[in-house]
Amino acid sequence: MHPRAFLDLLFPPACFRCGTSLAADAILCGSCAARVPAAPPVVVPGLPACFAGAPYAGEVESWVRAFKYPGAAGRFDPAPEALLGWLLARAAGRVPPPLPDAIVPVPLHAHRLRARGFNPAGLLARRLARDLGVAFDPVALARVRDTASQTGLDARARRRNVSGAFRFARRGRAPARIWLVDDVVTTGSTLAAAALPLRRAGAREVIGVCAAATPLAGG
Repeated sequence: MHPRAFLDLLFPPACFRCGTSLAADAILCGSCAARVPAAPPVVVPGLPACFAGAPYAGEVESWVRAFKYPGAAGRFDPAPEALLGWLLARAAGRVPPPLPDAIVPVPLHAHRLRARGFNPAGLLARRLARDLGVAFDPVALARVRDTASQTGLDARARRRNVSGAFRFARRGRAPARIWLVDDVVTTGSTLAAAALPLRRAGAREVIGVCAAATPLAGG
């Protein structure tokens, strides 16, 4: 018996919200999944489409915070990453076919990556690429400016803050079809700034795929 199957027999997976027993690899039961609202498509300048799994509010906001700041309560909990992965997969399921040639996360600047220890968008993008059998390219983009936090900035200030913050970091041309992944989209300024060097490097289509979208998304 596979070790994972043995563990599932000992500790059957349960719904994160209600505790109902689940099939292996599930995170929410069908009833609870249906109660998580879907976010409408997000309008991002320069992107043909952008999709998010749910609005960034209520319990989804708490999932994002728990994922981005693990151990804040003194223990590590793997559930938030699985929940955000489920939201990202939900968003990806709304993207028209075909699948992308590569999935690229929005990168952190090296200083912030060292301080945090991981890139939230990178973990989510890697999980999605693995599940879809698509190439994962975490170094296609580099963040060349350590920009200030976007929190609290209006749309114009957000665009100014991330303008020129990214560059294409590969030799040669970018893949033709790319999904650009981030955890939360608000005005879309970061996605737009990150997509620009990908398009300049030869990408014909860059689609945003995010776990959650704030009520301001697309504004």
